[in-house]
Amino acid sequence: MMPVKYILLLSFATQFTNTNAQKTAAPLSAVNLRTEYKVNPVIEELKPRLSWELVSSLKNQVQTAYQIQVATSKALLSTGKADVWNSQQVKSNHTNQINYTGKPLLAGKRYYWRVRSWDKAGKVGTWSNVSSWEMGLLSKSAWRAEWIGSNLNAFGKGKDYHLPPSPYFRKEIGISKKVIKARLYITALGLYEFYVNGKRAGKDYFTPGWTDYNKRVYYQVYDITNELKAGKNVFGSVISSGWYSGYLGYALLVGNPVVDKFYGDVPLLKAQVEITYADGKVELVGTDASWKTAKGALIESDILNGETYNAQLELKDWLKPGLNTSNWQNATIYPDKAERKIEVYPGNPVQVLKELKAKSVTPRPGGKYNVDLGQNFAGLVRLQVKGKAGDTIRLKYGEMLHPDGRIMTENLRRARATDTYILKGDPNGETWMPQFTYHGFQYVEVEGFRYQPALDAITGIVMTSVMPVAGSFETDNKMVNQLYHNIVWTQQSNYFEVPTDCPQRDERLGWTGDAQVYIQSASFNNDISAFYTKWLVDLNDAQRKDNAYPIYAPAPNIRVTDTYSPGWSEAGIICPYTIFKTYGDITVIKKFWPNMVAYLDFLESKSEGKYYYTEDTFKDISTNGGFGDWLSVGKQTPSYFLATMYYANCASMMAEMAHAIKVTEDVKKYKEVFSKIKQAIAANYINEQGIFQKKGSSVVTSGEDRLFDGDTQTAYANAIYMDLLSPTLKAKAGQRLATLIKENGGKLSTGFLGVKPLLPALSETGNSDVAYQLLLSTEYPSWGFEVINGANTIWERWDSYIKDKGFTNNAGMNSFNHYAFGAVNEWMFGNMAGIKLDETGYRTFSIRPEIAPDRINYVKAAYHSINGKVVSSWKKNGKQLTMEVTIPVNTKADIYIPSNAEGETMEGGKSIKNNPDLKIKNRVGGYQVISVGSGTYAFSTTL
Repeated sequence: MMPVKYILLLSFATQFTNTNAQKTAAPLSAVNLRTEYKVNPVIEELKPRLSWELVSSLKNQVQTAYQIQVATSKALLSTGKADVWNSQQVKSNHTNQINYTGKPLLAGKRYYWRVRSWDKAGKVGTWSNVSSWEMGLLSKSAWRAEWIGSNLNAFGKGKDYHLPPSPYFRKEIGISKKVIKARLYITALGLYEFYVNGKRAGKDYFTPGWTDYNKRVYYQVYDITNELKAGKNVFGSVISSGWYSGYLGYALLVGNPVVDKFYGDVPLLKAQVEITYADGKVELVGTDASWKTAKGALIESDILNGETYNAQLELKDWLKPGLNTSNWQNATIYPDKAERKIEVYPGNPVQVLKELKAKSVTPRPGGKYNVDLGQNFAGLVRLQVKGKAGDTIRLKYGEMLHPDGRIMTENLRRARATDTYILKGDPNGETWMPQFTYHGFQYVEVEGFRYQPALDAITGIVMTSVMPVAGSFETDNKMVNQLYHNIVWTQQSNYFEVPTDCPQRDERLGWTGDAQVYIQSASFNNDISAFYTKWLVDLNDAQRKDNAYPIYAPAPNIRVTDTYSPGWSEAGIICPYTIFKTYGDITVIKKFWPNMVAYLDFLESKSEGKYYYTEDTFKDISTNGGFGDWLSVGKQTPSYFLATMYYANCASMMAEMAHAIKVTEDVKKYKEVFSKIKQAIAANYINEQGIFQKKGSSVVTSGEDRLFDGDTQTAYANAIYMDLLSPTLKAKAGQRLATLIKENGGKLSTGFLGVKPLLPALSETGNSDVAYQLLLSTEYPSWGFEVINGANTIWERWDSYIKDKGFTNNAGMNSFNHYAFGAVNEWMFGNMAGIKLDETGYRTFSIRPEIAPDRINYVKAAYHSINGKVVSSWKKNGKQLTMEVTIPVNTKADIYIPSNAEGETMEGGKSIKNNPDLKIKNRVGGYQVISVGSGTYAFSTTL
């Protein structure tokens, strides 16, 4: 029986919904207008894609037609004068991925648009609010600015790290006429911050972003109209080495011949200000040799190693007009590369997400203090301090503390990760925040204070590539809620310009294996469409000459043996496929189709016509055939077996994507490849009992008995997840998977490639109870083991830290902020809450929750798809079950209600048999299936 409180809430919600519907029953309203996945962006696409969502108080509502209007001003649009494009009424139920087909779009021009929709009754809704986009410069020839720099490498100090100071630049101009529009177009080879009359331009950090700078560099556009004034104006900029000429990855650790300056020796700036006056004239101010440059207070700056800022060396009034620049030098002009593209930034820039107040300040020996910020994260700190000129504050960062209270930094390896501030002696106190570095940490070791710092002396600045929040997840189980918290914080720590492996040590690379296993999980938490639009360019720019995708992207030569690996390289197929499925995006397929085809050709050539791989296939890879099921526990899965499965999975995805872009011959081709690989797997890897062991197998080229042995959790999970088995073999594989878990003490043994498919494979084969057992376990190895050992992010290793025992492999690899094992999030949304995509973009989907046998009685998940918000929740009270679901306008869903065939299923307090909003379908297993359109529905039934 439902609790009274829950019944009252349900009753109130139903009354509110019904009352609201009666008052506002109206046609469709369009909301959340986006252009190229963004709100009011600057773009360069000549036929940009437009998207919107629909809301309505009526159930089962759909769009039957739409009309888009685009104009050069809001005023024109408000009067219905669409001087650029009027689509007229278009009979379609599509609300996203709609290409603009109006007049040619002009560089630097802002365009305003609105949309309205016709509902299922043919009634037109009101016009949406006005949205807009602005065009970038559109061509490299539109740039009048030069690349400028100042070679300060000779001033670099340090035995282990050569960190030169950052150059400062300034330009003073006069304005005598009224300004109606001003835009700053800016980029750098390295990182920049730009100021207009002392005000920082924009709220983005680590701009212009990381790319293969030999092939392309991105630029940002900022509206600086309100920052300009009559009379003298000053433009100023500071630049840093960043990813362009700074230290990258573990190059120093492994003794690589090159440890920094992977793309160039000196950071460079390119900026162009376009000022439009009331009289219609346009003035361009670009970087050139007339800009002045000098050294300043930022005497060391590096992403991995931190910053040193000497406030005594600050350039007084350098951002104010009238400065005496006799001691400044003219900037040096550097030549451009003709082949290097310069394009507007397509992704989500790094920004400040939130601030964290310190939880405690603990004195340590030697006048040091440990500041606990309460949460492991990626970002910076803001320092507030008083002291004498020359006092030095040194900040060191760590994710954990040793049992004796020392900050743990061994896992940083060769990343110095230290920031230093030298005071100027301001009696009012000084505030400082680093500019061009970031760290992964929870604890800060502070040294140099003349007094015990207060809690506000150190404030955590959480940074990430800020993306719209897409999901939420909650249960009545404290451990599972903490797990979800850990997943979210780990994702935002590592979706940082590129999908990094970790934010703290000397690595922070866009590892492709991590990215592909986690991307579906990531999509439930955030709208990752723009983020991956950017990173997929990086990935394809990094495709190797042999057409294999690399193990990380961008891919500077950090180690000569870093080439490719099965399970990692397939990110080049899996990631665009996931974006296509999640957002209905076929543009991403068309853009990279030649690259993807080339990679499948590479995989085919490696199979030598056999459509499976042997233990010698990937002997050219230094890691003994690839990384395999990285960091698994116990018996290893043969990497070439996993490679064969990934080959099949990619072929299946390619067939589906080929169908989407109407390349008929490739649909047939890749379906045949997939079929041949499935047959080869059955013939070469599986014995008569359906076990992944085979004596005398030709896949094994060493050993007297030539025994292939792939009898592991990871192997069965992947084979089931990727649909590589016949129904009979699939059932046997599910039984064997469950048996292996039981034989392992009810614990998992998977690594990076096995963790994602493990729980979904169990659910797929009728072993949902075993999946819940693994989720809720607190024994090593498990997610719960991390939680009970204090984790507030996802760890790289299942046993990165054990209470009363300490750390595992600290000096090697031991990240406490590593999202790969967080791939369980896919099962949490897709099986616990039951939200499963059917048609691309969640135009159709299912909600099929798996009810926990024990320890969880309530689950609620919300997912904001490109078509609107999906909600699935269930609550169990004894044998009574209530479900609430929300289906977005213009979508349809099959709801699977767990129920007893003999019991009555109700919706809104009435039998489903008498509800015209519902279409009752057959029972499937222990579920009553109901097809519904948009709306919110409250079901109750008996299990």
